[in-house]
Amino acid sequence: MSKQPMPIRLLLLTAICLGAAAFAADTPTGIPAGYKLLYSQSFDNAAALKDFEATDPKAWQFAREGASSAMQLTRQSQYMPPFRSPVNIALIAGKLFGDFVLEVDMKQTGREYGHRDMCLFFGFEDPAHFYYAHLATAADPNAHNIFIVKEAARKNFASKTTQGVNWGLDVWHKVRLVRDTAAGTIRVYFDDLAAPIMEAEDRSFIQGQIGFGSFDDTGMIDNVRIWGPSMKEKPGASFQKIGPG
Repeated sequence: MSKQPMPIRLLLLTAICLGAAAFAADTPTGIPAGYKLLYSQSFDNAAALKDFEATDPKAWQFAREGASSAMQLTRQSQYMPPFRSPVNIALIAGKLFGDFVLEVDMKQTGREYGHRDMCLFFGFEDPAHFYYAHLATAADPNAHNIFIVKEAARKNFASKTTQGVNWGLDVWHKVRLVRDTAAGTIRVYFDDLAAPIMEAEDRSFIQGQIGFGSFDDTGMIDNVRIWGPSMKEKPGASFQKIGPG
């Protein structure tokens, strides 16, 4: 007996269901309803670095480790910020984010000490107006906190932090940052995506660029994904008027 062809409506329904299942499998838990994938970068080749603008482009390189690759911060950037704040910054160029969920794999490659860090930058309007989350080995007033730069030296404002994070040696970590501008909330997760290690509230900067880097150290970035309801285009460069120090 010959098989009857599947009706077109059933074929379409099957395709839609399979597509939805694939999307659900690729979308991690904790992504709000209505959010879509706005940006992703897995650094498959050196051309990926063209997505970013940096305080010092010479400090960043394309790195390959076996079958995987990443963006690597290799040295201290030659850059003088207008106010006391991190100097090693690579921003996603030309894109502004408001509400979002950011996930990224990060590896710290510097020596072990209390302020051994990597940073997430967000709400970045310009070099004098932005937030950053500083993830360090040990917490103190200037480390392992959420900071604001607002025409003054960076100031911590997290309502909750842990005692620090264990970067380890040659270890990749999954980091998530969640921003809700209406509520003003900011939450940062490290490996355990169910329990935040930092929480804060502020609405000074409603939208801005997102980026990565470090205050004083080196590290690697891979598998960047950002979900949100929408994003906007940003003309011009953020560091064009800020020269090397």
